[in-house]
Amino acid sequence: MNLVYADEHGNVFDHPDYIGLGRSGDMIVEIMEDELIPLPEGATLVSLPFTRPIGLDPESGQMQALPSGSQAVGALLPQGYTRLCLPGYVKSDKKEKLPLFGYTAVVWKDGRFYVTAEQCDDPERWDPLNCDRQELNVQVERLLQKYPDNRLYKHLSNCALGYECLTASNTFLSRWEGAVPVSYSCNAGCFGCISEQPDDSGFVAPQTRMNFKPTVDEVVEIMLEQLKEPESIISFGQGCEGEPSTQVKIIVEAMKRVRAQNSLGYININTNAGLTDFMRAIVDAGLDLMRVSTISAIDEHYNAYYKPRAYTLQNVERSLKYATDQGVYTSINYLIFPGVTDREEEIEAMIGFAKRTGLKLIQMRNLNIDPESYLELIPKAQGEIYGMKQMLEIYRQELPDVVIGSYTHVPPAGMRRPIIAR
Repeated sequence: MNLVYADEHGNVFDHPDYIGLGRSGDMIVEIMEDELIPLPEGATLVSLPFTRPIGLDPESGQMQALPSGSQAVGALLPQGYTRLCLPGYVKSDKKEKLPLFGYTAVVWKDGRFYVTAEQCDDPERWDPLNCDRQELNVQVERLLQKYPDNRLYKHLSNCALGYECLTASNTFLSRWEGAVPVSYSCNAGCFGCISEQPDDSGFVAPQTRMNFKPTVDEVVEIMLEQLKEPESIISFGQGCEGEPSTQVKIIVEAMKRVRAQNSLGYININTNAGLTDFMRAIVDAGLDLMRVSTISAIDEHYNAYYKPRAYTLQNVERSLKYATDQGVYTSINYLIFPGVTDREEEIEAMIGFAKRTGLKLIQMRNLNIDPESYLELIPKAQGEIYGMKQMLEIYRQELPDVVIGSYTHVPPAGMRRPIIAR
């Protein structure tokens, strides 16, 4: 498996003499054959600025960094794939930070690119190639004309056409899981927030956060357009907004009005679940699905990344348990990172968290972050590091009733919560 690298112009090459290596946390590691899959459709190769790739010289058995002028290469995986290793590199300038993406190790083998990843879900619905851009343009124009005063549709049109956000695109295509952002504020200061970064963070937020408070009418219009099929999903809580539950009154009123007219589809919220009383109100209004974002079930690690304001990890756990007890299909948006998520203490804590809350689904989501900055932020490892592939196997063994996936699912037949008609 040959080392893959790029030159200063972004041209990608495989090295004829060096074996490609990966990275787990801050350790350079050899890549195992059973960790490799062919580069999936919808994946993107990117060069990592301010880095030098590291390969293994098979003759000497020594690791070697390529000379200046070369850059490491990583793959950005589509949804449905869980990365197992980071690219093997050292930074040529330690002061520089990598853009907020989830980089995966890539090698050249048998005449094609391979990545260190495991498919954890069906990527079909979230493959960018399955979004017809021409049809999307037509539907964006149709809905903007139909609802000319709806600021949410105008906001989402930029998300769909400018950022090529698939969830926003689904809102215009009236399919699968669609977006309805509601909040410009947040009760957390996430280190890797993709919509808002402090001026001194050194990161550039790849998206622009919404800057207005929508009306209930605007929210209801989008929800009713989306919920036209039995398995359609409308989701509060998007990358372009803050914490949706801070707008609890809008959400609850919109849900009541929609369910008074329509029992189709599923209402989902993507949330940090820290505002427990607000989350209970949303659950009681008829929520079907809840996906809670977390990076760890260990307080010190969770707090270092999320920087929660006036809530704790215990609030998150209480919110999840309440939702599960009320029949909501609960999941976590688990932000994972090789060399951290697969630590012994992290796995043990998460297994306990999942059992206490009655989780139904763990969505393995590759953390978009500069690795060095993240590793400096969080606690050091306390126990063994198992590796991401073994970690997935442990979860499947210890949590046999929990689905290991990558994105929001509708509940299996017979597990749907009864619709609350208003």
